[in-house]
Formats: sequence, C-alpha cells, structure tokens
Amino acid sequence: QVQLVESGGGLVQPGGSLRLSCAASRIISSGYTMGWYRQAPGKQRELVASITSGGSTNYLDSVKGRFTISRDNAKSTVYLQMNSLKPEDTAVYYCNKSPPRYAYSYWGQGTQVTVSS
Repeated sequence: QVQLVESGGGLVQPGGSLRLSCAASRIISSGYTMGWYRQAPGKQRELVASITSGGSTNYLDSVKGRFTISRDNAKSTVYLQMNSLKPEDTAVYYCNKSPPRYAYSYWGQGTQVTVSS
C-alpha cells in the first residue's frame, strides 16, 4: 500500500526557511522520480520541484535559487529545503511521483506552509 507522509510545514516570516520531509514507503527506494507539489487556496495543484533517482533536479521558475529538492533512497525520504520564503509560497505542500501524469491518485495529507509577517 502506498504511503506518503509529509511533514515540516509551519508558520514562517517572509525571508525565513523551512525544510519539508516526505516519507514514501517503497516508492523512493524503487527509483521513481519524485516531486513536491503545492496547492494554494483557490488554485490548482502545481509541481514545484522534482528529482530523479540519480539526483537530477528541476524547479518551477518562481522557486529556482530558493528551493532545493533532495532524496535519501535508503531512508525512502524526499526533502524540500525552502529558503527566502515569500507570502506567495503559502500553500499545502505534497509529495508524489513526478511528472503529474505519473502521480498516484492517492495523495497524503500534505503539510501547510504559511509565510506571513
């Protein structure tokens, strides 16, 4: 059974940092490309960053230079380091396979990130 468990979100001031974690049993160690997605209120879910099993990464233009995705295959965990956070980064963040057409229909509970002063 697929399990995707996101954590690490919270309330942070603009310019602050957060590190998100995603525990994904069996998925990450199986070598799938993984992604971090986010969904802001009233908006569609969007892919923020992705990483292949070999470590190649891609980012949404608006987060390039601020966010870093990484993975630990042995721990079946994917991370998203978010620096220089902006109010427009406020959203619920999820992990799943990437690209979106390959994502599981099951989504975890996500982790809320709120950037506000």
